[in-house]
Amino acid sequence: MTVRDKCSALRARKEAGPPIAALTAWDYPTARLLDEAGVDLILVGDSLGMVVLGFPDTTHVTLGHMLHHVAAAARGCQKALLVADFPIHSYDSEAEAVQNARALVEAGAEAVKLEGGLSQARKVEAVVEEGIPVLGHLGMLPQRVKEEGGYRTKGTSADEISVLLQGAVALEEAGCFGIVLESVVPEVAGEVSTRIGIPTIGIGCGTATCDGEIAVTTDVIGSYPWFVPPFATQRADVAGEIRKSVSDYIAHCHATERTPMPAPAAP
Repeated sequence: MTVRDKCSALRARKEAGPPIAALTAWDYPTARLLDEAGVDLILVGDSLGMVVLGFPDTTHVTLGHMLHHVAAAARGCQKALLVADFPIHSYDSEAEAVQNARALVEAGAEAVKLEGGLSQARKVEAVVEEGIPVLGHLGMLPQRVKEEGGYRTKGTSADEISVLLQGAVALEEAGCFGIVLESVVPEVAGEVSTRIGIPTIGIGCGTATCDGEIAVTTDVIGSYPWFVPPFATQRADVAGEIRKSVSDYIAHCHATERTPMPAPAAP
């Protein structure tokens, strides 16, 4: 299936269903496992800053980081649409957005994702004109966490609702094939979803308010226990299994008696 066909198939899910299931991956084995399980969209997200690289937020992620991890994930992805995040300050102008979108595609991405609404429309148009699909991102924008003084739910005021709706319409008109909504008041996420003709993919927006859902894989499988968002549903305890298996391995090593070796023969 071509990239164009994949995007068209995802757009059709808004009306035909079922809801889109999307997850994040930053390496070959994770991407391959998600792909074999049948996930619809794999996002090489700049969330790798926290859950892979150990930074406090996504603002430390560089284009170099993204290219490295996109290439790794692409080797494991065969069927799902592989989308790469633009890292912060890699799309500050239309020309820069086009240049770096090309770089991400050359690394293995099939589409790119950027944060922001109305102010990003021209950049979306420029990238789409290059034949590269774009996924939008509205609501809580992790790359602006320092400017906004932390993470918070969006859509709590009339002004915020207006900005979300205007941004969604602008992104659709600019050519986005879908929009991620992050940490938006559920009723507002539902309103945005009904106002536009492209799919919305929610995270932290309640249940059944969007046309699909995206989650950070480490939250789903429980492999990053030091911070789990309040809206995440942990479905496994991989961290616990790692600790147990490593403890068993350490106990085995400590209990193993060395086999005496014969003394070397005299010359």
